[in-house]
Amino acid sequence: MEETFDVAIIGAGIVGLAVGLEILQRWPNCRLLILEKESSVACHQTGHNSGVIHSGIYYKPGSLKARLCVTGAAAMCEFVKFHGLPYQQCGKIIVATEPSELPALEELYRRGTANGVPGLRWLSDAGAIREIEPHAAGICGIHVSSTAITDFKLVASQYSKLIISLGGALRFNAAVHRISRNQSATLLSTRAGEFRTRYLVNCAGLHSDRIAYMAGAKLDMAILPFRGEYYEVLPHKHLLVRGLIYPVPNPSFPFLGVHFTRRVAGGIEAGPNAILSLKREGYTKTSFSFRDSISTLASRRFWKLASRYWQTGLQEMYRSWSKAAFTRCLQKLLPELREEDLRAGGAGVRAQAVDQHGRLVDDFYFVESERATHVCNVPSPAATASLAIGKTIFGRISERLLR
Repeated sequence: MEETFDVAIIGAGIVGLAVGLEILQRWPNCRLLILEKESSVACHQTGHNSGVIHSGIYYKPGSLKARLCVTGAAAMCEFVKFHGLPYQQCGKIIVATEPSELPALEELYRRGTANGVPGLRWLSDAGAIREIEPHAAGICGIHVSSTAITDFKLVASQYSKLIISLGGALRFNAAVHRISRNQSATLLSTRAGEFRTRYLVNCAGLHSDRIAYMAGAKLDMAILPFRGEYYEVLPHKHLLVRGLIYPVPNPSFPFLGVHFTRRVAGGIEAGPNAILSLKREGYTKTSFSFRDSISTLASRRFWKLASRYWQTGLQEMYRSWSKAAFTRCLQKLLPELREEDLRAGGAGVRAQAVDQHGRLVDDFYFVESERATHVCNVPSPAATASLAIGKTIFGRISERLLR
């Protein structure tokens, strides 16, 4: 027997849950359903997140990322403190290690100032850097004292508890395999049964493009999965890092470069790289999906991207297979680190949208189709900005439902 809802959300990652929470807080009588193909919340991008509450310094002023990250970071800090979730305001530094990086570092400072990022300070020389991170190398840098860390899987779990307390429904092991419409509703056929909804929100992350096509949306982008691999710094070298240490990122890419991240539960991660994954949920070097590989390798978008950035791609692959090469990259930031101070850590897969010209989509990206909103590109800082994203999506939904 079909169940009927006002709004159905596909995906119980942190963004889908944040959207659901915002809807129920604003529309208490809404019949809300969240469908998740796994057996619990936050199994993929959210559950493999570094835990950094980003400040908003990296993003182009006026972009969705900039606006939603700054407001979302403030909301996230308030949320975790209110609910007693793990949280540390440890701060971060971004350091230039050679003169060629100075223009990009100056641009980051300009962006951070324009975006209203709190706690920014220019570090004019190596001595100023060492006052904050005594073991870090660099010729100048930026200190972002407002940067914090938390556990986003616990945040997502708290979102789900609040959703249930407000009357929302979560269905697990409910992968959607068909979407159809009639004049009044959208029918979702899943492994857990069939569900009817007035409005659909697609927050399927790594599969958001596939769900969008299934719902009849017209897209000018596709998802390419990029795996980021980490090493763990062994305990005897934890004293090398006080907070977070980042390089100046390559301005051509929406990736931040290998860096050092202190975890809120203890430990320090080093990484990640960014290499193409042959499986959308492929967390190891040997992960492989025939369907996902064909989807990527048959895409003109991928080959246009590869023709533009093949040298960078080869460098990332080399660092993936060579611990020594990975270590040399880290030593630019921490010269005292040695290869034997690292052990293999975890990995995550980023759902990165690529447009029809083979360009990486740098901003958050939402698409509307008939009675549906598709959240098609929300990589980092989506976890940081999740509460703000929830408000933005609610605004889009309410405009369309209340016409």
